[in-house]
Amino acid sequence: MRLLAERNGVCVRPLPLRRTDTVTGLTEVVEVPCGARLAAKCKPCAERNRRLRIQQIREGWHLEDEPAVRPEQPSRDVLELVKTRAHLEFDREALQYEPMTPDERAERLATLDAQIAEVDEALGETDLRGHLTPKERDERPRRQRSTRRRHDSPELPRLPVDPRTVGRTFQGKAGQTFRPSMLLTLTLDSHGAVHSHVRRGAYVAPCPCGERHSIHDPKLGTPVDPATYDYRRAALDAIHFARVLDRWWQNLRRAAGWNVQYAGAVELQRRLAPHAHFAVRGTLPRRLVAMVAKATYHQVWWPAFDEMTYSVDRPPVWDPEAGAYVDPTTRESLPTWGEALDALDDPDARPAYVARLGRTDARGIAQGSKDAERSIRYVTKYVTKDLTEHANPSSSAQKAHADRLHAELSVLPCSPTCANWLLYGVQPDRPKAGLVPGRCTGKVHQRSTLGFTGRRVLVSRQWSGKTLADHRADNRAWIRAVLSGDLAEPEETSAERYRFELARPDDPDVLPLEHRILRAVSARIRWRSQVDTARRLSATDTPEAARAA
Repeated sequence: MRLLAERNGVCVRPLPLRRTDTVTGLTEVVEVPCGARLAAKCKPCAERNRRLRIQQIREGWHLEDEPAVRPEQPSRDVLELVKTRAHLEFDREALQYEPMTPDERAERLATLDAQIAEVDEALGETDLRGHLTPKERDERPRRQRSTRRRHDSPELPRLPVDPRTVGRTFQGKAGQTFRPSMLLTLTLDSHGAVHSHVRRGAYVAPCPCGERHSIHDPKLGTPVDPATYDYRRAALDAIHFARVLDRWWQNLRRAAGWNVQYAGAVELQRRLAPHAHFAVRGTLPRRLVAMVAKATYHQVWWPAFDEMTYSVDRPPVWDPEAGAYVDPTTRESLPTWGEALDALDDPDARPAYVARLGRTDARGIAQGSKDAERSIRYVTKYVTKDLTEHANPSSSAQKAHADRLHAELSVLPCSPTCANWLLYGVQPDRPKAGLVPGRCTGKVHQRSTLGFTGRRVLVSRQWSGKTLADHRADNRAWIRAVLSGDLAEPEETSAERYRFELARPDDPDVLPLEHRILRAVSARIRWRSQVDTARRLSATDTPEAARAA
């Protein structure tokens, strides 16, 4: 039954919802797909999301006109919520100047913050984008860092960014107009020689070890010499790879002089290092791309964590009286996070780590060619899989390589609040009791991520001028047009007419999961048959088909 559902694109984990019509009073149980993005959870839903990403990339890659992004005007209710939010923010600031005891001020601040949280929650249910309030208000002054470029990084041309997003056109000898784009791959630098399989046509290039490996060799991706492989730098590059990508696009737009648009995904190489494939609208000189990659870096302004002061077996302990972590032997408090950052205010201070990009690969792609469709599927081939699922180790050498990288990640700090700062003699930001170094619950330290915790799919805002919801609406409109209203959904449904609530599996009006899946499979087969019939009829009704008949 599961195999039959997957072959027909039916969700294997549907959610039953009870829909009540507030006008007629009719109550019925409807099912919605689970919407999983990983094939391990639900293959049909994951494949549906992948096809939607393919459609999004295809529509925005070779645009000839600028995408029209026209945000809707907020309604009167939304404006009233924002006005209420403004008054609460004014009252919170004015509270700081009113004479009262600290306890009274803290109590009133807590009341205002609770009201602000309620308004922000109501605003989050609207179509507004962004956040007015961070999760935790930080009253401390923000530390300023110099934006001057490093001396070991080449200078980049800084041009005023033109708001255009469409690439240039080129004229052929016969008068044709070409609008090519790019397929771009960004890779981290090498952390040591690894066993590789590189094919140049029918020739297989020798590996750094001197052998020629087959494509299924269990040594692929593992270090040639594990003793000299820089696992620490590999782990830190994976942790900060998302920040490096953000800096890369910022530098590229400034150096190119126009608003470059992109759509791509991040995946793991066989050596377990993240790299990204992007479809870029328009073309750029390869020399400029290589120069921007060489000049792109991300500085991590954290306290130094080169050497561990304490071990995982004997870390600092929490002192309830002092409200801080202390040395287990001397009982002296560790430096606080603020005190450790004060040492970085020295003009001669250096960042704790500098993450850089490595190799780039840029290829020109013509519009409407086979390479364009092949490249789109190449970019989205691993979207339905977890980050480490497609790079799952299958040999003892690959497992040892993954274990060594995971062991390095388990003792490195992932954020200012990470418990691993205790290993380096520094208290985390906002410390609390119960922190266990080496057992931080952050996603960076999990085996399913291996350091990378950014977004897997990266699409710029002006790529196609549409969101995924817009693409879904286009698909529904196409189905309604094909079916001509026979099995189509109603064009407009009032959101206030229906009331939804989650149904429980043990409710008497909810069928067993197996029966619901079988019924959905039958409905999907009938629906596809109806769509195919409607498409054939619409094709024969065209004037070209009539003349051919």
